[in-house]
Amino acid sequence: MPGIYFQHIAVTDFGPYVHKLTLAMPREVAAEEIRADQWLVYVELLNMDGSPVLLPRDFLHRDELLPSRGYRPVRAAYPCSADGGRLDRSRLVALEMPYGPAYPCSAAMAADFTNINGHERYVICDYSVTQTAPVGEGETLLTGLRFTRCGGVKNPDRELFRLAESTHPAIPLRYGYFVPEIRSEKHPLIVWLHGAGEGGDDTAISFTGNKVPALVKDEVQRKFGGAFVFSPQCPTMWLDDGSGEYHSEGRSMYVEALKYAIDEFIARYEGAIDRSRIYVGGDSNGGFMTMRMVIDYPDFFAAAFPICEALADRNITDAQLRRLAELPIWFAQGAKDPVVKPEVYAEATWKRLKAAGAKKAILTMWEQIVDLHGEFTDPDGRPHVWFDHFAWIPVLNNDCKTDRDGQPVTVDGREVTLFDWIALQRRS
Repeated sequence: MPGIYFQHIAVTDFGPYVHKLTLAMPREVAAEEIRADQWLVYVELLNMDGSPVLLPRDFLHRDELLPSRGYRPVRAAYPCSADGGRLDRSRLVALEMPYGPAYPCSAAMAADFTNINGHERYVICDYSVTQTAPVGEGETLLTGLRFTRCGGVKNPDRELFRLAESTHPAIPLRYGYFVPEIRSEKHPLIVWLHGAGEGGDDTAISFTGNKVPALVKDEVQRKFGGAFVFSPQCPTMWLDDGSGEYHSEGRSMYVEALKYAIDEFIARYEGAIDRSRIYVGGDSNGGFMTMRMVIDYPDFFAAAFPICEALADRNITDAQLRRLAELPIWFAQGAKDPVVKPEVYAEATWKRLKAAGAKKAILTMWEQIVDLHGEFTDPDGRPHVWFDHFAWIPVLNNDCKTDRDGQPVTVDGREVTLFDWIALQRRS
């Protein structure tokens, strides 16, 4: 009878990956019995209808779509607990596997390349684990085991968020949200707006397609004294004026529906959310919508952090800019971003804001966006270098610390990071 395995997913800088399998063994095994070379792991990625997930052969051949499947190396194997922690003895065995952008079959989500937005969605990761060498000896010898039945998927970062939907009569928006431990004092609200790829109808992608769970982890939550996080999902893309196509005029059909969803969420937790500390940020398409929201509702938000934002500066009027100059706003972008060029978008607007006398307009520019935390490396062991558009990676790792001149951002003589700074802002 086929054995049962469990999948363990981690949400990383580049979204969710299956980093470990746990196998339900027919008997308890000891650590000295288990080795990595005893197991062969094969996986096929399937859509929810059971069809193969088709992905580009490589970055330069994006029109050549191939089934996503293959063998995954096993880096370590050991007896483990239900959550995958190492034990001396157990009836569960963990198989750790390398994962990340260098291992495409390790992803737990895939983009739909037939869609204008390339919407991402969780996929079925169909694993088959074959035992290739004996475990134990004598009467306790185990041979020929196969594990092909998935007993469950463990994605703890995903489970940090609850799911709901707004009641807007024309454009209801699905969203994920996090509720902190509510105390006597009111708590701030962080609104996160996803990029184009995280739209669609798989709501969990809006907050796990990138490392958004970092906003609800202890490091960031401590800075805010516990913050609500609200992550709405757009069915198409925020830069949709109703045509379903990208455009360059700076309009969105979702502005009023998004504000409705935010207001409804705040009303749901009336008395627990501090209306003077509502912050909004997002990446790329979500950076565009961040700008759209603070321009269209200038007296609502306490601060904003648009990332590689896609609202061209030419679409911001002088009157709008004067109001925007009163708002604490921290831009972040790659200096060589080929998707939204700084001189057309964030940097151009930041310069106008400074010229208009903005006292709290900050711009962090990254000459190169690299892995600063050792999560992913290249084949030579050097830090992984990301595409220059991916400025949300250092933002969500709270690595933004400098202004456009490269000097540290300070408050009362103390150096601060982006989230330190955001947490200090309050609307009067």
